[in-house]
Amino acid sequence: MGIVPLVTEIICTFVVAASILYRYGDWFRHHVIVTLSVLVAWYFSFLIIFILPLDVTSTAYRQCIQEASSELTTVNPDDTLLNTTNITVPTLAENLTIGNSSQCKPPWSYVPEHVLPQLWRVLYWTCQFLTWLVLPLMQSYTKAGDFTVKGKLKSALINNAIYYGSYLVIAIILLIYLATKPGFEFDWQKLKAIAASASNTWGLFWLVLLLGYGLVDIPRSIWRSASPGPLLTRLYFKAAKLHAEKSEAEENLEDYLEALQVALDRVPPSDPLRRSVETISDKVPLEWRERMRRKSANTSQLTQTDLNEKSFVRLHRQVIRALQRQHRTETQWYNLVDRIILLEDVHRNIGSHERYFKPSFDHDRSGWQAWLHSPVFEWYWKCFFRRYFCQGLAMALALVSILVVWSELTFFNADPALSLFAIFVRMAKEHYDYLAIELLSIATIAYMCVCAYSTVLKIRVLNLYYLAPHHQTDEYSLIFSGMLLCRLTPPMCLNFLGLIHMDSHIIKARLMETYYTQIMGHMDVLPIISDGFNIYFPMAILGLCLATYFSLGSRLLSFIGFQQFVDNDNDITADMADDGRELIKREKRRRQRAENNELRRRHAEVSSGASRADRQRETGGLLVKRESSRTELFSTSDSGGASHEDDRYDQLFMQANRRIADDVPTTATYSSTAPSSSGARSGYFRTGGALPPARNFFDDV
Repeated sequence: MGIVPLVTEIICTFVVAASILYRYGDWFRHHVIVTLSVLVAWYFSFLIIFILPLDVTSTAYRQCIQEASSELTTVNPDDTLLNTTNITVPTLAENLTIGNSSQCKPPWSYVPEHVLPQLWRVLYWTCQFLTWLVLPLMQSYTKAGDFTVKGKLKSALINNAIYYGSYLVIAIILLIYLATKPGFEFDWQKLKAIAASASNTWGLFWLVLLLGYGLVDIPRSIWRSASPGPLLTRLYFKAAKLHAEKSEAEENLEDYLEALQVALDRVPPSDPLRRSVETISDKVPLEWRERMRRKSANTSQLTQTDLNEKSFVRLHRQVIRALQRQHRTETQWYNLVDRIILLEDVHRNIGSHERYFKPSFDHDRSGWQAWLHSPVFEWYWKCFFRRYFCQGLAMALALVSILVVWSELTFFNADPALSLFAIFVRMAKEHYDYLAIELLSIATIAYMCVCAYSTVLKIRVLNLYYLAPHHQTDEYSLIFSGMLLCRLTPPMCLNFLGLIHMDSHIIKARLMETYYTQIMGHMDVLPIISDGFNIYFPMAILGLCLATYFSLGSRLLSFIGFQQFVDNDNDITADMADDGRELIKREKRRRQRAENNELRRRHAEVSSGASRADRQRETGGLLVKRESSRTELFSTSDSGGASHEDDRYDQLFMQANRRIADDVPTTATYSSTAPSSSGARSGYFRTGGALPPARNFFDDV
């Protein structure tokens, strides 16, 4: 008891945050300051989610003690008649202790009262410092095209000054509006409350948009993943759109690299600007650098007047953005191809009577991974059990989404309580089931966070950001994810406290506040929109959920010309799905050729090693026989037949030596041109080596 559960949660949360960051980020390639800042942002945001249930149970226990104390301090009429006024404070405290111990049970994870306030202050102000100052500067710093640290910081400050200047204008307008209201006086406490209300208004506005989409999309996506057939058509459509975006990103990058090649050709090594041009060139991957050298540059892109530092700063910034976009589309493309190939394998193996999973491409696994991915086990999981598991999970999450929407619609009504989460928490309080309160709180907040954060990564307007596993996420997206967690987690937790009726400003009742609301404020909004907020806030969430369920947004975008996949089949959707299917077939053929070339290379190495050993043994036998022939030649007087046989062995010996000499450079050359099979993604897009020449003319078709 005591501090042990809190310390355990702090350590486990750090392990979870570090593991997730290791999966998505690249600790060895990204800057250490970026990695540490994102780790702190994720870690502190996760701590808020996992420690808030401890605050809820601690507040419930303190509320129970307060209620018991109020009952014990009620004056008895008999005592009044007897005029018993000689009750001392220690006697009353002793009675309270006895009464509390018999009525209120402390939670198993009870935290001392002085710990949580200090912890919330550290978490809150660190998150605010990261999300409003450090991370935005780092995000602008990564996009800056200057060639010095001072120049990058200057560009980052200018960009953020423009960004925060708009917020300052809005704040000034708000203060002018409040100043015109009669009876309003400015003081520090009111300004602090207005700032907290503005932050909550911003967070709640985004929560309405994100939760309204995510609460419907998450269960529906899991339900669709249970049936690979219909899902494949949707993914083929997505593949066609993503491939077009990938091609556009590559063409855009080629244009900037062409201008970079012109700059490399025109700027001499003695020019001071040569170092800036080489800095831009070093940012380009080796594969694109080789492609840039092979392609003839268009000299009209850069004139002599463009060869200055300002133009190179702009070119550097454009190359950085083009590389980020190209890397994002390429990563998303290969992840989508992997998913489609897996679904095609599942769809093909479902009807197999052998109950033996046969993938399109073999994967080298060893140890427990080989046992876990055995063909029989894979078939039963991917082709049989996974479908029912996804359907059951989708129905459970859909039920949770319905509970969240209903509670959002009714949590402003305090008496009678209609919010289901408030009813569950109240029943758990009556039975002192603090573990149920903590599990319910963690599960609900975590699910709401997943719904909100996954929605951001799916918005087409914000397609600059992505989270890709296998260390494929860039620094820009990681910084954005840290900013998003720090900004949305506090208002989301305030919203949850409103759902369970533990925010006095929501239910308009006197109750004991959590330490979280004491430090971070309440779920208040700006006075301009406070009237009727309890009406349009729930209705907005319900309206967005219904719009998402009926795909009104996709239908509207498709109607105005932005092609989207809708349930009703049309010619354009079918054509794009067919194009995506052909693109996947082409990608599978390319991977199959790469796999065959790798197998031929390994077979050639093994066969060349075996043939070399056989030829060495053959040469050794010839040497032995040749020496014996010479011995016989000198020991006998008849030398005619022996000399003829000796000449034949000399010829065979020379031929064997020539074969061995010819085989060694051939094997070395072939091995050097073969692609490396190491890498996080089987080397099909991360390796820079060239593939061996095709053995068949149709391999290049």
